[in-house]
Amino acid sequence: MTELLDDVILTGAVRRSPSLEGYTVIRAETAADLEAYLRLRREVFVTEQGLFSGSDLDEVDEDPRRIVLLARSDDGEVLGGVRLHPALHPALHPAQPDARDVGWWRGSRLAVKQDARQLLGVGAALVRAACATAEQAGALRFDATVQARNEGLFRRLGWVPRERIHLHDMTHVVMEWPVQRIRELSEATKSPLGDLVGALVGHSTPGFRGDDGAPVPGSDLVAACDAILPSMVERDPEWAGWCAVLVNVNDLSAMGAQPVGLLDAIGARDASFARRIVRGLAEAAQAWDVPVLGGHTQLGVPAALSLTALGRAERPVPGGGGAPGDLLRLSADLGGGWRPGYRGRQWDSSSHRTSAQLRELSGVVPALAPRAAKDVSMAGVVGTAGMLAEASGCRAIVDVGAVPTPSAASTADWLTCFPGFAMLTAEAPGRTEPELPGFLSSAVCGELVPGTGVGLRWPDGTVTDAIDHTVTGLGPAS
Repeated sequence: MTELLDDVILTGAVRRSPSLEGYTVIRAETAADLEAYLRLRREVFVTEQGLFSGSDLDEVDEDPRRIVLLARSDDGEVLGGVRLHPALHPALHPAQPDARDVGWWRGSRLAVKQDARQLLGVGAALVRAACATAEQAGALRFDATVQARNEGLFRRLGWVPRERIHLHDMTHVVMEWPVQRIRELSEATKSPLGDLVGALVGHSTPGFRGDDGAPVPGSDLVAACDAILPSMVERDPEWAGWCAVLVNVNDLSAMGAQPVGLLDAIGARDASFARRIVRGLAEAAQAWDVPVLGGHTQLGVPAALSLTALGRAERPVPGGGGAPGDLLRLSADLGGGWRPGYRGRQWDSSSHRTSAQLRELSGVVPALAPRAAKDVSMAGVVGTAGMLAEASGCRAIVDVGAVPTPSAASTADWLTCFPGFAMLTAEAPGRTEPELPGFLSSAVCGELVPGTGVGLRWPDGTVTDAIDHTVTGLGPAS
């Protein structure tokens, strides 16, 4: 952990504050703000503690992405400050300030004036603000190195110790703030499924429990069904119609099935509104060249839309066919951009594609010939990896830096959004690179191992828990 040597966090000796005046934590915006922060750092780390000789400046101070937070008293005095920034690690090319942020952020250089270290809680307030700011900036991992005497403060604030190291002639502790973004998304979208539908699924089709679609017994048909969020139907009915086709065709494609037809169920307040939903459905059905075979429409009711898709596959690919030792691969269309109004949540890779390109996508899983496959759903890349792993009776490890990611999306947003078209597959090691449509990006970005949940492996080799339990509760497919 030599890269942590300069990340000194909290100050030293405690002195009683002469007053209990109020203060506010703000983001440093001006040159005067930054100079006040640097001046305080010199007072604490150079003059008071003698940890540095002459200056405590480093390459982080030159990184335009770094954020400085200040605790400013009601009369304008800077009582403390802290900086947070994307991690600078050899594997992340620290000499390149514009290197891709993989979602690993660090806190460092927390300094508090001597007379503000007791009673005011300035240090704790800055740490809390740094945690919130890091998560807003897209951190999926947030850590810091603190002097051992301050470990208790960080523990009380919810931080977890990872390792003890010796630097600057004193003991320090590497502490980690448990970022909950992925876990909360998984729990909100998938965790109730086991209790809700566990008794209904998988009995007539052994080996296909919790899959995106379901093989129809006694035939080569695969059926899939998805509903669109009512709020999305109300807000953007044409896009909802388009997405209803998109997600259902993706479900079939994940099982290696060729789509043959669709059935819709539409609810709308009036015929005019229903017509907008149908317009989106019709455009998407034409784009994917999949006929709408029939369905049901009801007027005078709140907006609702669901679609059932039928496809054919001689040997459907299960979502739970993986095993420890298999490699995880993500094959995704990184073209397009965020859907207006859904930034950070929905990536639109399909509306600009030609019909021929969209139809090519149903051949991706057959070309990969994987042991297991799932299309990335609203649980995001990491949550979907957890579902594939759960159905396979395994734990998933995702290599964050290896995940194909659009340049216009942050790592955190990409790993937690609905990405348009993205297939997560499990394959045996040593496979040759598959031939896929040229507009797709495909890379091995993880593995299945014994255990439960999902871990994120970072460029320094550290594995952090993103999900420490099963995602759906449906359990293994076999």
